[in-house]
Amino acid sequence: MTDKKDIRILAYESSCDETSTAVIKNGREIESLVVATQIKSHQRFGGVVPEVASRHHIEVITQITKEALGEAKVTWDDIDAIAVTYGPGLVGALLIGVSAAKAASMATGIPLIGVDHIMGHIMAAQLEDEIEYPALALQVSGGHTELVLMHDPIHFEIIGDTRDDAAGEAYDKIGRVLGVNYPAGKTIDAWAHQGHDTFNFPRAMLEDDDYDFSFSGLKSAFINTCHHADQIGEKLDKYDLAASFQAAVVDVLSHKTIRAIKEFKPKTFVLGGGVAANKGLRERLEMEIAKLDDKPNVIIPPMKLCGDNAAMIGAAAYNLYKAGKFSGLDLNADPSLELPYADAILDR
Repeated sequence: MTDKKDIRILAYESSCDETSTAVIKNGREIESLVVATQIKSHQRFGGVVPEVASRHHIEVITQITKEALGEAKVTWDDIDAIAVTYGPGLVGALLIGVSAAKAASMATGIPLIGVDHIMGHIMAAQLEDEIEYPALALQVSGGHTELVLMHDPIHFEIIGDTRDDAAGEAYDKIGRVLGVNYPAGKTIDAWAHQGHDTFNFPRAMLEDDDYDFSFSGLKSAFINTCHHADQIGEKLDKYDLAASFQAAVVDVLSHKTIRAIKEFKPKTFVLGGGVAANKGLRERLEMEIAKLDDKPNVIIPPMKLCGDNAAMIGAAAYNLYKAGKFSGLDLNADPSLELPYADAILDR
């Protein structure tokens, strides 16, 4: 039996193509983290197939629960809460994690905490450093590109959202055109560092007054450029294409982020989500924020915490635990779950 002054949370994450469990102590310390990836299973399809993802989750979730407890050297008696992602995500995949967490809660009597997946991505920063509030997060993952105001550890509001393709989706779609296996982001990022921005792709909504994003036009311009070159027999440099695409994405993300930092003056800036692993984006944001007179503390999680993982869910759940925000056994998957929008700010 461990010291019960510490709060330990067993967390589950199964929103897409990673099945993950973790034991998190006091919202800051990773005692164990297990991630069973499915990337190779989905690569032959060029993207995630929901039914395949769900079946993989079923196959491994019991085993990785045992592994997480074993690596942390704890038993169920040491666990204070069971946390699980309940949205957004693929409904079938979410249901596997929710069902496992509810079954464990029912069998052990340990309280249950449902966690918003996006809140989890943002709170991965808490595992790296202390967050001072108010804070601002740029959350960039496969299906989400959002600027989020963080008033305290559990009250978040979206001030800017993607109106069509998220940045991560755009990377995967142009990756197919370039013949890059899913997920394409890492390869495109590497190629971008070997090329030059020679194509001047559009920077949509760059000077708009709001904090919203749009990457559909960029994606279409990229695809049209490649298709036109194919039709006339012209060979384009893949490194320059990647560099030009990434420059357009990073320009828009960094421009709007810096403007939001100047307006809202957060004490901490957080970069979260799978695209937070992009070196070009990380480097640009750090460089631009360093130029500011009134600089927030910058927290960018390590690469292993940028993708989907249960540690980030455990970190977010700790804050909900401290606030007494528990879930009942009627918790259900919510594939369209959203953080609240800061309507008063968007309508100003």
